[in-house]
Amino acid sequence: MHHEKERYGALFSWKEVCQMVWTARFRSALRAALWHLAFCALVATTVAWVVFVVWFPSPLHELTGGRNLFLILMAVDLVCGPMLTLVLYDPAKSRLKWRVDLALIVLLQLGALVYGIGQVAAARPVFVAFEGDRFRVVQAFDVDMQRLPEARDGMQSLPLLGPKLIGVRLAHPGDADYLASVQMSTQGLHPSFRPSRWIPWGEQLPSLQAELQPLSVLRERHREDGATIDAVLAEAGLLDSQMGYLPLVREEITDWVAIVERASGQPRAYLHLDGWR
Repeated sequence: MHHEKERYGALFSWKEVCQMVWTARFRSALRAALWHLAFCALVATTVAWVVFVVWFPSPLHELTGGRNLFLILMAVDLVCGPMLTLVLYDPAKSRLKWRVDLALIVLLQLGALVYGIGQVAAARPVFVAFEGDRFRVVQAFDVDMQRLPEARDGMQSLPLLGPKLIGVRLAHPGDADYLASVQMSTQGLHPSFRPSRWIPWGEQLPSLQAELQPLSVLRERHREDGATIDAVLAEAGLLDSQMGYLPLVREEITDWVAIVERASGQPRAYLHLDGWR
């Protein structure tokens, strides 16, 4: 027996034995981590569809920062789980111990995913509101949920399946609440953020049509972007005279426009062009 140990000791040093064990363990762990990564990628694809097709239709994800939020969420989700699997997986562990490890990894990852989706949902655009001389993008966190009952019937909840078009009742100098409304606006609480000011889209169609600016003005200001405007018209099958535009704003971001069909008042495209005259 002593001679046998000496013979195997000559063939393999302790360092070499440890390296072989580690290599086998690493290969098994890497295989498990790759399977975990594939599953996470499937989940990420599903979440991406909800985020970019339903909640943040293009190009509103650029205007509202939804793309950056999603990328951070997915980076954490795709790295966190598979990396923990790579570190913790060991084929030498008992099945029960590995199941406990896996359950902890899944719970941690699910917690991060649910929290991240909650943050993205809070940032989703819920309305594109016509607000006098502009369109304003309203995100879910802009609205005080406790004030939703102040909205008209049928408008007392935030849409879950993408942003909707609404009108906004503005205060006028003769109104009793005019000064209070102006003060709230200067503090960042714009009329579009107040449920009591929301009105159905169709009620403001005449006002919208009167406010629309001719595309010729936009073309003059952005001559280098004429092809982009032409592409919108071609897709809509309409002429310059049948379309207009208004600035589209989101807090400090004010250099976008909504290209709108005059007859229906429907926005046909949102372009990253400064629309202020």
